[in-house]
Amino acid sequence: MRTSAKVLLVSVCVVYAAVRWSGPSFDAESLRGARVLVTGASTGIGEQMAYHYSRFGAQIVITARREKVLQQVVEKCLSLGAQKAVYVAADMADEAQPEKVVDFALEKLGGLDYLVLNHIGSTTFSMWDGDVEHMRWLMKANFFSYVQMAWRALSALEQSKGAVVVVSSLLGRIPTPFMAPYTTSKFALDGFFGVLHHELSMKKSNVSISICTLGLIDTESAMEKVRGVLDAPAYPATDAALNIITAGATRQQELFYPWFTYSLHLFNDCFPSVMNRVIQNIYKYKP
Repeated sequence: MRTSAKVLLVSVCVVYAAVRWSGPSFDAESLRGARVLVTGASTGIGEQMAYHYSRFGAQIVITARREKVLQQVVEKCLSLGAQKAVYVAADMADEAQPEKVVDFALEKLGGLDYLVLNHIGSTTFSMWDGDVEHMRWLMKANFFSYVQMAWRALSALEQSKGAVVVVSSLLGRIPTPFMAPYTTSKFALDGFFGVLHHELSMKKSNVSISICTLGLIDTESAMEKVRGVLDAPAYPATDAALNIITAGATRQQELFYPWFTYSLHLFNDCFPSVMNRVIQNIYKYKP
């Protein structure tokens, strides 16, 4: 790596650390009684967010597709201290479901302080084979449902000075092989909610937008996909979940977790050809 690139990376890390340390501090008490809707909450990061919110004494509605698993998560949420915990099973690829889930949460909670959008549809980890129908389906689950839910909840969030928290991925900032449909949906998320942030700010809205860019997290689904193909450190879902909650509560516009994902994002912008070679060399692929 050239000296200039090393200097840039070090400088970026220093600036990012300074911004994080000088930002608003997280007050867990601010979430006591908060009305929260968490999607994709049956497993992984969403499940861990549900548990953290419960420990903070929030009122939560969780949703995912599998009803039996949601029942178990709700039971644990109540045991951890949630003031209220209910679930609604829904398939976010069904165009009628996203708005119904928001309406359900508003009815059960009497309003909404945090809309946490975390769900994803299932996709393979492989070279793209031209399956446009699968990409269209995944965009419904991973992108259009997010847009529907944010718009449906916006009025309630205006009343509560609330927040939309969007769980995205480093793959929505840096294209990588084997995940074309997923990456496409995450790029779309970053674009739309980046625009929405500008427009809400210009209208002097009191609703915040937090876009959370995550690296590789040790969820079961992620580990199953990359096993034997990619050697990279995976970071704990429970820690990622807490960082996401903190970002929403402190109204941060962006979160990068783990911290070095921000450096990778900027390095890709400055040295795309170098990053391309790095990315292609870390995968175990033989034509």
